[in-house]
Amino acid sequence: MKLDILAFGAHPDDVELGCAGTIAKEISLGKKVGIIDLTRGELGTRGTAEIRDQEAAKAAQILNVQIRENLNFRDGFFKNDELHQLEIIKIIRKFKPEIVLCNAINDRHIDHPKGSQLVSDSCFLSGLTKIETYLENNKQEAWRPKAVYHYIQWKNIEPDFVVDISEHIDLKMQSILAYSSQFYDPKSNEPETPITSKNFLDSVKYRAQDLGRLVGVAYAEGFTTERYLAVNSLQNLL
Repeated sequence: MKLDILAFGAHPDDVELGCAGTIAKEISLGKKVGIIDLTRGELGTRGTAEIRDQEAAKAAQILNVQIRENLNFRDGFFKNDELHQLEIIKIIRKFKPEIVLCNAINDRHIDHPKGSQLVSDSCFLSGLTKIETYLENNKQEAWRPKAVYHYIQWKNIEPDFVVDISEHIDLKMQSILAYSSQFYDPKSNEPETPITSKNFLDSVKYRAQDLGRLVGVAYAEGFTTERYLAVNSLQNLL
């Protein structure tokens, strides 16, 4: 199956927090979108890997993505090395996305920038014909996405561009709340973490609202790029 957009996250819920509104919008426009989680988030303070599996499946259903797969890399300990790169290359060549979305290039959690660079490097390597990979004993064709964009996470990184998600903010928040083990729950007896406060959950929405304010829409999501953006006409810009 060929996808238009493939979104990678180091942990289940990274994609939802960073770019679920953009995913929902692109799907509403007829694009085929998939999500790849690098790890099962097994080192998370709250919940378990099994619970996160269930929550990720629920979020995928809410967003109506074409596929969601987990590469089962070690949470906290995966590396940007040949072994991990080859696994991601197989995924890229399997789904042949035009655009890849991935973790923030600089962030609080060490897996976020590490996953960001791993996916970016793998996108480049996937286009090299002399790197051979096989899927179900069939040799894969080389494929390099046209663009890699990085969503924003914990840190308030200045975006290179934003996407208007005004009509999709509710679906974004629903997909985030699918991870009930991870976010604000006044009835929970589990330890508090930086993302379990009501303030954090509220901040996801007010960040989108603030980015929207800056460009004259209700809500927006921000992204950084690895190369200059180009438009055919100034009229393409909002």
